[in-house]
Amino acid sequence: MMIDIRDLRVRFGQGADAVTAVDGVTLSVREGESFGLVGESGSGKSTVLRAVSGLNDEWTGRIAVAGTEQGPKRPKGFYKLCQMVFQDPYGSLHPRHTVDRILAEPIAIHGLGDADARIVRVLRDVGLGPAFRFRYPHQLSGGQRQRVAIARALVLEPRVLLLDEPTSALDVSVQAEILNLLRRLRAEHGLTLVLVTHNLAVVANLCDRLAVMNRGRLVEEMTVEELRQGAAREPYTLQLLRASRGYDRATAESFRDYA
Repeated sequence: MMIDIRDLRVRFGQGADAVTAVDGVTLSVREGESFGLVGESGSGKSTVLRAVSGLNDEWTGRIAVAGTEQGPKRPKGFYKLCQMVFQDPYGSLHPRHTVDRILAEPIAIHGLGDADARIVRVLRDVGLGPAFRFRYPHQLSGGQRQRVAIARALVLEPRVLLLDEPTSALDVSVQAEILNLLRRLRAEHGLTLVLVTHNLAVVANLCDRLAVMNRGRLVEEMTVEELRQGAAREPYTLQLLRASRGYDRATAESFRDYA
């Protein structure tokens, strides 16, 4: 398994104000697989991703990546193995840094050589030519910024990409371009992808399997083929499927809160 999570728990706050954001999640992702983690806002899916990535160190349980058990604090080498792409391409890039500097920084941090060739290669990989190298984020469209964010993740040649709602801040037509890019990069580089989203259509487009979360708990795991056939077993998943088909007043009034 490329990623193995056992009984993951994440709590925020102390005492009576404490909130359990992730409550005993166990799941595995195979090498080369594209795995979706879905659920409504506040279900805990992004918190799982942040624990796996090392951005959140307040967790208990077991997280193993590429066969190595990970502690709350990660060694620098971990980030050559596992990189994350964030939801907001406007907020994740430094506004005063050129694309060149954004891509050169992780190369310098990890002491890698041949920076020029790496930057040119990774820009081509994400569909941006050398002409974009010395532009600033404000000179790019939203889709181009997200391509730069993906390039920044790829420049260290990781084996795992963690994707936190990577298309939700983009126009629908641009979303399709980014999903096609991620599918191609996965095939070309043998990447393992973990995609967090609330959009079941995105999961059906990109993933092999998915897990559904609600209120910090893993409700159900299924294949994308089962998703397409509407073969969910749990009432909460069936409700998500109905919601994904668009707004219908009668359907909306039938929704209930699954605690």
